[in-house]
Amino acid sequence: MTALTLSTAGAATLRADAIVVGVAKGAKGPAVAPGAEAVDKAYDGKLASVLESLGATGAEGEATKLPAPSGLKVPIIIAVGLGTAPGKEEAYGAETLRRAAGVAARTLAGAKKAAFALPVEAAEDVEAVAEGALLGAYAFTAYRGTDKSATSAGAGARSGKSAKGDSGVKQPLGEVTLLGAKPRDKAHKAAVGRAIALTEEINRARDLINTPPNDLYPETFAAIATAAGKEHGVKVQITDDKALAKGGYGGLVGVGKGAEHGPRLVRLEYTHPKAAKTIALVGKGITYDSGGISLKPPGHNETMKCDMSGAAAVLAAVVSAARLGLKVNVTGWLALAENMPSGTATRPGDVLRMYSGKTVEVLNTDAEGRLVLADAITRAGEEKPDAIVDVATLTGAMVMALGNRTFGIMSNDEAFRTSVHEIAEEVGEASWPMPLPTELRKGMDSPTADIANMGERMGGGLVAGLFLQEFVAEGITWAHLDIAGPAYHEGAPYGYTPKGGTGSSVRTLVKLAERTAAGDLG
Repeated sequence: MTALTLSTAGAATLRADAIVVGVAKGAKGPAVAPGAEAVDKAYDGKLASVLESLGATGAEGEATKLPAPSGLKVPIIIAVGLGTAPGKEEAYGAETLRRAAGVAARTLAGAKKAAFALPVEAAEDVEAVAEGALLGAYAFTAYRGTDKSATSAGAGARSGKSAKGDSGVKQPLGEVTLLGAKPRDKAHKAAVGRAIALTEEINRARDLINTPPNDLYPETFAAIATAAGKEHGVKVQITDDKALAKGGYGGLVGVGKGAEHGPRLVRLEYTHPKAAKTIALVGKGITYDSGGISLKPPGHNETMKCDMSGAAAVLAAVVSAARLGLKVNVTGWLALAENMPSGTATRPGDVLRMYSGKTVEVLNTDAEGRLVLADAITRAGEEKPDAIVDVATLTGAMVMALGNRTFGIMSNDEAFRTSVHEIAEEVGEASWPMPLPTELRKGMDSPTADIANMGERMGGGLVAGLFLQEFVAEGITWAHLDIAGPAYHEGAPYGYTPKGGTGSSVRTLVKLAERTAAGDLG
C-alpha cells in the first residue's frame, strides 16, 4: 500500500521524485491552482504560460509532465487538470480533487515519492486528495513475475519493493506527501486516518474482485473474511454447504450444487457499545458465474470472476466501520457460491424451497444472484435490523439502462432510496434511483411455485429488484444497489478508477453507516 504523510515543508525545499500541482481552465487559458505558488515562483510566475505552450488546458483527466526549474529539489513537475476554475468565493469540489489526485498517482507509477501541492484548505479537501492518491496508486500485481507465494487469493496483490517487478510492470507510487495540510490539526489528521482505512478496504475489495476464480472460491473467500475479521475485531461466522443444506437454504444450495466448491454463507458482525441502530449489508458473492445450465455464450463469461463484487464491497464496508469505530452496529452477509454446469447442477424448471419457505421455479439458471441474495436477505431480516441494504452485480439490464459507471438504487421506502442516492452522490459514486413498478410483479407468476426467478425481459433490472423485495421481512426498510455497471471496469483507467475491480459502493455503504451512527437517517 502506498504510504501517505502530511508535511509543512515548502515545495521549494522538499526532496521527492516529483511535485504535483493543479491547473484549471481559466477564462484566458490554463490557470495555476492554489497550492502551487512556490512552484509557480520557481518558473518566474510563468508556469501557466509554459503549460499552455505544452498544450495543457486544465481539463479534468489531463496530466502534463515538465522538467522542474532550478530552485526546486525535484526533477519533474506533474500538472493535473482540475476542470473549470471555481469562482472567488468557491472551492474545488471533493470529487474534482479526488480524481485529479488519482490521475497524478497513476501517472507517477514507478516513482518512490511524490509531493502533492493541490488546493487543500478544509479537512474534506485533505481527505479527498488522500483518497484519490491512494486509490489511484492501486495496482494488482499478485500474478506478475516469479513469486510463487503470491499466486493465492489476495496474497501479495500490491507488493513490490522495486520500481518494476519481475515482469517489468511498474509498481505503484511508493509514498505520497500532502503539502498544504496541517499535520498537527486534529481534523486534518482524522481525515487522513479515515482516508487510509477506507482506501485500504476498497483496495482489499479490488484485490478480491481481480483474483482469478481458480484461487478465489467460496471457501477461500470465507477464509479471507475470517482473517480480516480477526485483524480488525469483526466477528465472523461461516455456514458451510452441509449446514446450508440442513438449514434449508435452498437458494444458496441450489445455485452452488453444480460446482466442485460448495457454497458458504458468511456472517460478519461489528458492534459498538453506544450504538442505537443496526444496519445489515448483504452482498452477492458468485465467485464465478458460468450461467450454469443456462450457459453464458462466449464474450459474456470472461470477466465473470467479478460477480462477487457485492460481497467484496460488503466485507470492505463492515471492516471499514470497525476500523473507524463507528457508533452503529453493522452485520454483513456474504452469499458465496459458484454457478457451474454439471450433472448435479440445478436445471431450468427445477423448483427450490428457499430459506424463507417460499418456493421458486428456476426458469433461468443464469438469474442465480437473486436466489442466493434471497436466502441471505431472509436470514438478515430474522435479526430485525433497522435497515437492510443489498449490493450485487445483478443484471445486465441495469447496465443497459444506466451505462457502465452508474449503479441503480431500488427501495421499499422512497425517503430511504433518496438518502442512499444523496449519499452516493456526496462521496463521488454515480448512482440513480430506480422504481419498483408493481405491474412487473405479475410476470414472475409461476404455475408451479410461489414465484419464478424470471419475469418480463423489458425492465429486467426492476424485475430483479421486485423479486428480492419478496424476501424482505415486513416492517424492515430495504434498499437494493445493482452495481453491475461500475463494479468492473474493462476500459482504460481514469481518475482514481483502475482497469478491473473498482470497489464500487464501498464508500456509499460506509457513509451510510456513518449517517446512521449520527442519527441522520431517522
